[in-house]
Formats: sequence, structure tokens, C-alpha cells
Amino acid sequence: MPKFLRIGVHQTNVSGYTSKAWCVRRVGSAVFLKWGAVEVHGAGDARKVYWTIPPRDKTIRCRTVERAKDYTKNAIARRRNHRYEPLAGHIATRRRTADRETELKQALATILFVDIVQSTEKAARLGDLRWTQVMNHYYAAVRRELKALRGKEVVTTGDGLLATFGAPAAAVRCATTIREAVRTLGLEIRVGLHAGEYKVSGTEVVGLAFHIGARVAAKARAGEVLVSSAVRDLMAQSGIRFSDRGVHQLRGVPMRWRLYRVEH
Repeated sequence: MPKFLRIGVHQTNVSGYTSKAWCVRRVGSAVFLKWGAVEVHGAGDARKVYWTIPPRDKTIRCRTVERAKDYTKNAIARRRNHRYEPLAGHIATRRRTADRETELKQALATILFVDIVQSTEKAARLGDLRWTQVMNHYYAAVRRELKALRGKEVVTTGDGLLATFGAPAAAVRCATTIREAVRTLGLEIRVGLHAGEYKVSGTEVVGLAFHIGARVAAKARAGEVLVSSAVRDLMAQSGIRFSDRGVHQLRGVPMRWRLYRVEH
């Protein structure tokens, strides 16, 4: 099964980061896809890659072998254009103890998901070297604001980042300061915020709340910070102004959610 690792600003000789992996396998006229967040440890021949959480999968029925071959070829070409590198070896799943569920602890946080708008187009225009420099500055700016407002980085996904905050007001302030900071780099971002519970065990986090935060971000326009009704309800006395962006169905998420735009 051909496998690919999104390198972002990371290179094959760098260890100890999170990224995204994508796998494709063709069997006759069917194409099987698998993708998700991964942890990368070690470098070179000693590199080991682990799924951070169970990967998502999808089966594409192409009806004919030739269509399946074309689909696979084009899918691999798209990944290469999105800064994925071929990945040799197995993507492992960390072993779980028999009492794994009892180890999971419940946590409540405000979840921030930030994503660069039109990153692929910008990378193509700037070229690999210049884009790598921009991304280094981008992550430095994001992490500086996270540290200042006591946010905790959870995972990076190529040009996106997921973080948690103990207080929703701090998360909103962080989102708006990141937006202004990265504009000096010629970048526009979209940000989504959601407040909810998730489960944590060591460095591993699991929960629907993270998916909701990502889907809220996907609804945001360039330069926009959107929050779910769960965040807005927690900030009734904050003094931060919000404008109603209506009720939305978030892809893959139960129920419809009312979203609000941060106005300051």
C-alpha cells in the first residue's frame, strides 16, 4: 500500500512532531483510502510513525480497473502537489492496555483550530524554499501567542494547528492576535472555536469536540474567527462582541450548530 507523509516545514531528518499521513491501495476496480494524524519519532532509517488516533477510511468503487488505476494515479499526484513525501515502512497503532478505557480522563476546554487560507496556491507561487521559510515564521508566531495566552498545542496538520485553552476568552484573544501577526507574513487564516469535553490519556486526546472545532473553522471566511454557540454562551459577560452567522450543518457532526463571528 503506497503511503505518504505530509512534511509541511518538517523534513525526513527531523524527529518528534505530529503530521498527517495518507495511504492508498487498489484492488481490482476498488480503491481503498486511509488517512489521519500521525506522530513521527526518530529520523532516517530509525524513523517510526504512529497513528495519533484511529485513521479514517473510505472505499471508492470505480466500476472498471482502468478507472481505478486512473483514480489512484491522480490521487497520488494530488498528494505530491500538497507537499506529501513517500513513506516507507509501516504506520503502527500504539498498543493499548486491557484497562485502556479506565485510563482515559475527561477534560473540558475551549478548542481552537487555525488553518491557512489558500496555502497550496501560495506554496506554488513562492516555491519550496521561500514557503518553508514563511511556514517557519508562521509556526513561530502561532506558538508565541499560544504561550502568551496559556494555550496548549495538540497537533499540527501541515498548515493547520489544533490547540486547547482553559478559558474561552483567552482562546478568542489568541485567535485574533494570531490573525494579525500572520498578516505581516502575507498570510490569511480562518479560525474555528468550540467548547466541549474530550478524553485524554498522557499525550493522546480523543473526542467529537475536536472535530466540531475543525468543522467550525471550515465554515469561516478568510480572516474570520468563528465560534460555536457553546463558546458564545460561555462568554455572555466577556464584553467581546459577536455577530450571528446563522445555523449550519457541520459535515459529519450530529445536529445543526449556530455560529457566531468575533467582531473585535
